[in-house]
Amino acid sequence: METANNLGEREIIETIRKQLSIEPNMPVPFGDDVSAIRQKNGNIAVLKSDMLVGKTDIPPQMSYWQAARKAIVMNISDLAAKGIEPLGLLVSLGIPRSITKRSIVQIGKGLNAGAKEYGTSIIGGDTNETQDLIISIAAFGATKKDVTLRRGAHPGDILATTGLFGLTLPGLKILKEKLSAPLEMRKKFIDAVLMPRARLQEGLALAKTGATTATIDSSDGLAWSLHEISRASNIGFLIDCPPFAQETFEFAKMHNLDPLKLCLYGGEEYELIVTIEPDGWRRAQEAVFGKGGKLLKIGKATVKHAIHLRHDNRMIDIEAKGYEHFKHKR
Repeated sequence: METANNLGEREIIETIRKQLSIEPNMPVPFGDDVSAIRQKNGNIAVLKSDMLVGKTDIPPQMSYWQAARKAIVMNISDLAAKGIEPLGLLVSLGIPRSITKRSIVQIGKGLNAGAKEYGTSIIGGDTNETQDLIISIAAFGATKKDVTLRRGAHPGDILATTGLFGLTLPGLKILKEKLSAPLEMRKKFIDAVLMPRARLQEGLALAKTGATTATIDSSDGLAWSLHEISRASNIGFLIDCPPFAQETFEFAKMHNLDPLKLCLYGGEEYELIVTIEPDGWRRAQEAVFGKGGKLLKIGKATVKHAIHLRHDNRMIDIEAKGYEHFKHKR
């Protein structure tokens, strides 16, 4: 008999989806970064729910304050990908009997800090007893315009991202496997794990330009996120300016690791990956720069349904791999 361990997170989701009566003509299809309902007044209510679980999502050295804040970031990042400003948050907490009051205070402070960081607040929720710490967040917002989906990219569109990749997996290896790194490099890697940041201002700025054709949050890894847009939009990608952190290549050399795997197949970077119509590139870039962010042109969408990376004078196929619950151990 198949178990969750054999199925993996994505097949579990698909199995459950098949049992549901899906609403017709949803403004955002099932399985995109967010969910949405069109209201009678024409506005679109946008919702997102994601949870953080102690044993699978809290690495060594991450405090309860940082864990609670990260739970907020996880949800805000998906709203950011769609250019939706968060209006409020609901929090459901699963609390083990052994957790101390001091730790509960830190969870509360971390939740509040995360909400304030992104200009929103926690308006309610639920608490229950569990065997492991669970912090489940439901975020919501609204828009009068159609939401940019994963399926709108066209051949010739510019592929771009809001930051570099390859920092979180080295950080996890330092925290979990005790791998060494120079002090400054070590701090950068660990900060990427313990203090992730959602690109909310960048996402809001991009949405206002109307130049994006497809968007996704990259928390499942660069490679998997690219394949998600590719499948949804029925296109491929050629990446000729890889958005890889130089420190990752130095770290990989120190420990005889494959730097491309660290950059492509890690996850939890929370950058935005977008496709942009060529005529809109300049205004998209200026809009993001105007908010203090950056927008890196990394490639283009292609007719061929494959994802290729040009690196060191060779062409590399990017596999559809990324972090998946039940199939990976952290």
